[in-house]
This record gives sequence, C-alpha cells and structure tokens, in this order.
Amino acid sequence: MSELLTKSAARNIFYGGSLFFFAIFVGLVAHTHNYALTTSSDVKGLTPAVENGKRIWEKHACINCHSLIGEGAYFAPEVGNVFIRYGGDKDPAQAKDMIKSWMKSQPSGAPGRRQMPQFNLSDKELNDLADFFEWTARIKTNNWPPNKAG
Repeated sequence: MSELLTKSAARNIFYGGSLFFFAIFVGLVAHTHNYALTTSSDVKGLTPAVENGKRIWEKHACINCHSLIGEGAYFAPEVGNVFIRYGGDKDPAQAKDMIKSWMKSQPSGAPGRRQMPQFNLSDKELNDLADFFEWTARIKTNNWPPNKAG
C-alpha cells in the first residue's frame, strides 16, 4: 500500500481537497449573503424605527424567553409572526395598537400563565418595537413557524 500513495501524493490530495472545499465554502457564503440581502428580507424597509425596535428587543433581552423566527428561547411564544397573528396583514394600524396594548398590560396576572414583566416602555419605544415586529413579519421564512400560534 505504501507504494501506491507516496508522501507527495498524500500532500497533493490534502492541499487539493482543502482548496476545493474552501472554494465551496466561499461560494456558499456568497450565495447565502446574496440570498439574505436580496431575496429573504426587506432591506429597503429597514427604517430607523425598525432599527431602534431591534435595539429595544436586544436591550430587554426578549430573546431569553421568546424566539424570533425560530432563534431564541422557547419559554414564551414565537414573535416573528406576532404582527400577522394580531391581524397586521389586514389592518396594520390595528395590529400595532394591539401589540402596544399587550405590552402595556403586562403582567396580565392570569392564573396558570407565565407572566411577562412590565418594561415600562415609552410610546416611541412601543411604536418602534411594533415597527420591528412588522418588519420581521415581512421576512420570507420558508413557512416558519409551522403553525400560526408560533
């Protein structure tokens, strides 16, 4: 067997294979980047309000309880489609008002339910968070979550 595979042949296979798979990796990264920026998300819809809503989401560590498009904790409901669940596809203004009202009414005190804390967000912060949820609802998620309830 040692006559068939010399050190130089093994080295060439290693370097050639490494180069081949590195080229595949670079191609997949480029494809993913192109897909994410041009096809799956609404880059033109990224407004300062949406960006601030994302900052509020991060500041209050909402992902520690909620998931957003499948990423995060599963302690509380998925919020990537909360805008649609509240009727945002039919009446966006009403959906935003419902999201803001829900946030203001926490904790609900309903027996047998996990309670969400009150973050005491200002009206501007609530508007920005609702805008962020509206923006996430426009992301093409390949039918995630699998059910409307999240």
